[in-house]
Amino acid sequence: MPLIASHAGPLPQTWIASDDHHWTCPPCTTGWTESAKRAGFKQSSLPGVADLVAMYRANKQVLVGGLCAALGACSLAPPYQTPPMPTPPDAYQGAADWKIAQPADELGRGAWWRLYRDTTLDELESRVDAANQGLKAALARLQQARAQTRIAHSAFFPTLTADASAQHYRNSLEAPTHTAATPTVTSDLPLNVDLSYEADVWGRIRNSVAAARLGERASAADLAVLSLATHAELASDYFVLRGADTEQQILDQTVADYARALALTQTLHTGGLAALADVDQAKAQLETARTRAAETHLLRAQTEHAIAVLLGESASSFHLEARPLPSDVSPPPIDPGLPSALLERRPDIAAAERRVAAANAEIGVARAAYFPVFDLLAAVGFESMQASNWVTAPARMWSFGPTAALTLFDAGRRRAQVAEVRAGYDEQVADYRGVVLTAYQEVEDSLSALHDLELESVSEAAAVQSTGSALKQARYQYETGLVTYLQIVVTENADLSARLAAADIQIRRMSASVLLVKALGGGWDERSTPR
Repeated sequence: MPLIASHAGPLPQTWIASDDHHWTCPPCTTGWTESAKRAGFKQSSLPGVADLVAMYRANKQVLVGGLCAALGACSLAPPYQTPPMPTPPDAYQGAADWKIAQPADELGRGAWWRLYRDTTLDELESRVDAANQGLKAALARLQQARAQTRIAHSAFFPTLTADASAQHYRNSLEAPTHTAATPTVTSDLPLNVDLSYEADVWGRIRNSVAAARLGERASAADLAVLSLATHAELASDYFVLRGADTEQQILDQTVADYARALALTQTLHTGGLAALADVDQAKAQLETARTRAAETHLLRAQTEHAIAVLLGESASSFHLEARPLPSDVSPPPIDPGLPSALLERRPDIAAAERRVAAANAEIGVARAAYFPVFDLLAAVGFESMQASNWVTAPARMWSFGPTAALTLFDAGRRRAQVAEVRAGYDEQVADYRGVVLTAYQEVEDSLSALHDLELESVSEAAAVQSTGSALKQARYQYETGLVTYLQIVVTENADLSARLAAADIQIRRMSASVLLVKALGGGWDERSTPR
């Protein structure tokens, strides 16, 4: 059984748990102090009967008001505080050695993809919320959480039930209550309306409702998390698709060039001007390019199918026309802001924090099991032995009165339940801190990727220019007989690799930009989810 601290005052307590065995009562203590001062008593003294009468006469309204306020303020949940985290740095490490340009327009409250100024992407993104099946499932989970809140809130009100029955039975002649006047065969026709109401003295219902509401808000944030992730995945897939169109264009042109080179080499071989080895090298080079083109075509098809699923459409009927990504397209400038603001910009952090608060409220629910449950019961109706006078004035009956129930021994069940919810609270705190740390990691990863990929794009552009010039020279030298066809093959492969690498870097830069927007919360704001 818990050890409860003594309360020097006539008012009911508002128990605030300092641990699993001791509670204090700040609201009631305050009420006692003010009432006692007005009545001329000291808080350190325990009032007697005469003192209570004197205080009641001196300040009757304060006592009544204090009683109502105390019953409405009792809570066994610990005072909630957001789990502490280490102080964030003044700036992101990934943004320390390079300057991020100021964006032309701020990160939007939702439609962040407009930063990329691509009308096709805007049109696709506008269809996600209404069509994506994952978002519909998350919305259904939010509706379930809202229903759970309404279910928990219903406990604040009385429950009214009605029941009626008709029984015909024979009494035992050997029963100890049987007398000669007792009829052997009788009937019983009760018709009752019952009312039951639990007085939430210890805050069990209030904490249950608080936990349900916080769970509902966490589900709303989960919906925002999934929406952000889905929109980001669509944007990333879109840029991968456009990048694949670029690579496909490069490879298709390369296959055409290699086919012409093979035809020319075969003609030269027929005329005795080229060796058979040159023909074999040209064939091998052509088939390798065709293989890479087919692989790129497969990647594009699979990416297109993934976009179809995100839009809630059949992959068999969905198609996007090929449109290579222009070489001058680059990620828009994005200001990551201050690390200290990240906690307010990510819905997953908000969801984790709300679950911590819900777990804290559950502790109050578990602790309430240590204290009596007070119920108010009432019933009114009719009961008769004959149907002819069933609903008549003499058959009326009613009952009214309070009940109290207290568990005296449960072999440690309540203590184990409190330990369970405490462990659940610790789990949610750890999850919250893990989400925060992961958030900072994702921002740093994206900033580092954008920085390094920008350097790669500059160097790879120089490589494309150099390999293109080297290829022109090698072709001229081959036509004049200065080099063998092997030199042409080596130079052409280097040029193709450089151009494909440049296209791949462009895709990765755009994807890293999308991931940065996602890591920063995509313009999400705490005010965008219900309280």
